[in-house]
Amino acid sequence: MNNITPFTSLSLKLIGIILILSSLLDYLVLALPFNPLEPRWQIGYIGTVVDRGIIPMVGIAFILAAYWIDNSTGNPSAFNINLPMFAFASLLGLIFLLFVPVYLNNLRTISTDAQEQISQRATEVEQRLQGEFDQLSELLANPQRIKELDNNIQQITQALNSGVIQGQKLNPQQKQQLEQQKQRLEGLRNLRGKPEEMEKRLNEVQTQLRSQKLEQEKQAKTETLKQGLRIGLSSLMLAGAYSTIGWLGLKNSMGSQAPRNRTPKRSSSKK
Repeated sequence: MNNITPFTSLSLKLIGIILILSSLLDYLVLALPFNPLEPRWQIGYIGTVVDRGIIPMVGIAFILAAYWIDNSTGNPSAFNINLPMFAFASLLGLIFLLFVPVYLNNLRTISTDAQEQISQRATEVEQRLQGEFDQLSELLANPQRIKELDNNIQQITQALNSGVIQGQKLNPQQKQQLEQQKQRLEGLRNLRGKPEEMEKRLNEVQTQLRSQKLEQEKQAKTETLKQGLRIGLSSLMLAGAYSTIGWLGLKNSMGSQAPRNRTPKRSSSKK
């Protein structure tokens, strides 16, 4: 211990205090805007705190090491800083332990809501697709609408052949748009009198939508599981580490401060 100077102990104490105070400041700043009743806020805040949860532990370790150095070199501190550090560690252990059920419960709630939204969006798309299919069936069954469709195709074909529309020369972008519109209208016209083909295309699109829905639900469940395991286990390990430091430290400190057994009195009688 001859190479250890009081400056070493002081440096460790300063580093430990700065680490603890900076982490507490981070926890306060990260809580803004403060909205503790919102599950998403709780998930985000708990996840961030857990990711930074090791920093106070390092600060506590530095301070306890400095206290041990002081005692080992015969220069004990006037103030016993062990007890506040052990109490602080016990408090953090309790907090991180409470984080686990809160985080997992909120994560389950948000995951359920996300899956309901995925299902709702898929249902809306299917309903819209079915409505478009019904409209298309009515259109192809109406001779007047078919005639209008043929006229539109003919007008687009003439514009593409002449390169002029409404007295203006077509630019490449307009030409591409007209070609795409023509292909779409011709595709609709080709479906006339082919209800089986229309039904087949509808079923293909519906199958694709349902596959996408299942894939999105699978991804949401996988992401929920990954987050739950990462944050839940990390918080649980931090709770165990802090609690061990705190409770064992308090137990040893209280035991060392307990009154020692009195030495037996010497007999005053002479033999």
